[in-house]
Amino acid sequence: MKPMLIGGEWVTTSHGVENINPSDISDVVDIYAQAGRAETQQAIAAAQAAAPQWALSGPQERHDILHRAGDEILARKQELGELLAREEGKVLPEAIAEVQRAGQIFLFFAAEALRQRGEIVASVRPGVGVEITREPVGVVGIIAPWNFPIAIPAWKIAPALCYGNAVVFKPAELVPGSAWALADILHRAGVPAGVFNLVIGAGSVVGQTMLDDERIDAITFTGSQATGTRVASASLPFMRKIQLEMGGKNPLVVLDDADLDLAVQCAVDGAFFSTGQRCTASSRLVVTQGIHDRFVSAVAERLASLRVGHALDAATHIGPVADAAQLAQDLDYIAIARSQGAHLRQGGELVRRETEGYFLSPALLTETLPAMRINCEEVFGPVASVIRVRDYEEALFVANDTEFGLSAGICTTSLKYANDFKRKSQAGMVMVNLPTAGVDYHVPFGGRKASSHGSREQGSHAAEFFTIVKTAYTAA
Repeated sequence: MKPMLIGGEWVTTSHGVENINPSDISDVVDIYAQAGRAETQQAIAAAQAAAPQWALSGPQERHDILHRAGDEILARKQELGELLAREEGKVLPEAIAEVQRAGQIFLFFAAEALRQRGEIVASVRPGVGVEITREPVGVVGIIAPWNFPIAIPAWKIAPALCYGNAVVFKPAELVPGSAWALADILHRAGVPAGVFNLVIGAGSVVGQTMLDDERIDAITFTGSQATGTRVASASLPFMRKIQLEMGGKNPLVVLDDADLDLAVQCAVDGAFFSTGQRCTASSRLVVTQGIHDRFVSAVAERLASLRVGHALDAATHIGPVADAAQLAQDLDYIAIARSQGAHLRQGGELVRRETEGYFLSPALLTETLPAMRINCEEVFGPVASVIRVRDYEEALFVANDTEFGLSAGICTTSLKYANDFKRKSQAGMVMVNLPTAGVDYHVPFGGRKASSHGSREQGSHAAEFFTIVKTAYTAA
């Protein structure tokens, strides 16, 4: 049984949970010790004790630790990619690419550790000097989702450590393997005892214990809207900093003048790869009537050519859904959409393979209306709906007609419409002739409305969350 990392020591418990391969439910990846309330409190205490000294650590020490971690992640990307594909269900090339991104994130923040920024400005009062600096927040709780089991933890953990914070990390219950491997790498990279702690367990126990503890100074969370709301409510009494990423219902607008092949590629990649289990997935395809029929036919044809199967099979294009509960949710939403009048143009059926897994053919629903549940609620699976609109003006209105605002895209050859969409789209990230899913690690990530709350993740903008600004005045 794999242990947890608490206070610099590997800690086991009497209770362990199997990590099951969604491509082959007979395959147990490993068994991981589960934390209870006591272990979680122990981790928080360890982080609190270690935080003051780590806050005073030098930039070279932080750089070297993060750089060693990043180098090892990149050197082991094939091995770690296979582990990720096995426990989460991404096809191997996508899994390896995610591991590579995690390594790049650590190297980016290793460099950021050396870029200590501050300002010295003149006061409006004679004989007074002003210094503006940033200090770490303290103890940061990290609650990560299962869909990117190494990249999302990386883009939270690396900046937290870079800016001098101590960490208590709770990964999603479905994907403890990647989290354990990352903890092991950081431990051997030289993170001081207590600065980084891994606690694995149920959100109702581990996550709730973190929320209830006033020693947690900040929480960064990625997951569902409902859980994000609970994180916010629980954090308010402590006035702790919160950073929430809570999903989306992302539109991809396809205009009559779009390059058809490019639009199909953007739609299929954005909506269905990674089994559609991305918060930036193109779940709503908003298509103007002049290109609608050709676009739908081409997407359906492309989907029919994709092979769904075992994530480690080189012939597989789309892996399994993450678990039985997610598969049931996907099928429920397809059924609801059909009951409300949508047409299932392609896919949406269980797929049988040599191994027993959670395989679902990518579903394309047409003749949908904006008010249907399929167009209002996040499905988080290989399911996309098509909304037919008259023109660009209606497409823009429909694209923005959602409580979410994470990512949005447009396929067009018109510079006029592209620029107008970038300006008027109510999303935190806008893509032109690109899939809505797929972002760079060195620039801000985040959305608007119900998708996000708090400062942006990734890139140099991460400093806004993981640090506190201090202004110091000195008389000459």
